[in-house]
Amino acid sequence: MKRPSTFLYSVLSFGFAFLYIPIFVVMTYSFNDSRLATVWGGFSTRWYSALLDNDQILDAALLSLQVALISATVATVLGTLAGLALNRMGKFRGRTVFTGMIAAPLVMPEVITGLSLLLLFVSLQELTGWPASRGANTITIAHITFSMAYVAVIVQSRLAGMDNSLEEAAMDLGGRPFAVTRDITLPLIAPAMASGWLLAFTLSLDDLVIASFTSGAGASTLPMVIFSKVKLGVTPEVNALATLVIALVAIGVAVAGWLMFRQQRLDSPAAK
Repeated sequence: MKRPSTFLYSVLSFGFAFLYIPIFVVMTYSFNDSRLATVWGGFSTRWYSALLDNDQILDAALLSLQVALISATVATVLGTLAGLALNRMGKFRGRTVFTGMIAAPLVMPEVITGLSLLLLFVSLQELTGWPASRGANTITIAHITFSMAYVAVIVQSRLAGMDNSLEEAAMDLGGRPFAVTRDITLPLIAPAMASGWLLAFTLSLDDLVIASFTSGAGASTLPMVIFSKVKLGVTPEVNALATLVIALVAIGVAVAGWLMFRQQRLDSPAAK
């Protein structure tokens, strides 16, 4: 095998530098003593204390976590049912329309999705009186609407590549469809459901456009608060918040990598 050329190493190094140097710069300036985010004024951790005393950011972070947890859980349930229907129910009336409705949020611009949901909530308010106001509930419903499509695609892909012999054997032995789904199918697709939940949770935390359309007064998610602050100029508090988020993500990735490495060692022939 030919060794990679110097050019390939250079391109790879440039790519990693382009991705990670800005992140390290943000982390470094989170310890800046100056009020100006781009002027170094000495080492200090005072912006972390200021961040913890900022009720606006803390309330927005709590709201984002609540919305993400609820929307990811509901989206996983609905997306799993949609994936099962598309893969296990064969050809049924309206399958093409149903498939298109599942795939539409994946390719629809977020501005169009947010605007359509806003018009929906306004129309429902005029016709039925619900919702009384836009806030956490409308944001959660909006996030469920688009994130369940991602879960459905992941679960459907897992079901398409899964061996059906175990389910068929269980039914041959007298298992009812519900029991087979509960005891055989769901455990087999559990990794896909977990992946879908994590993806839905991440998309909900990261969403700005749809939440901006479907939120109301007093209901601002963390991305909305950060965006409003960035428009007026990046402050060291935002750098400190970004550093905490990066640290949490890095810890999660490290734990996941350690668990995968541990599982590979347990599954290796040498361990057996």
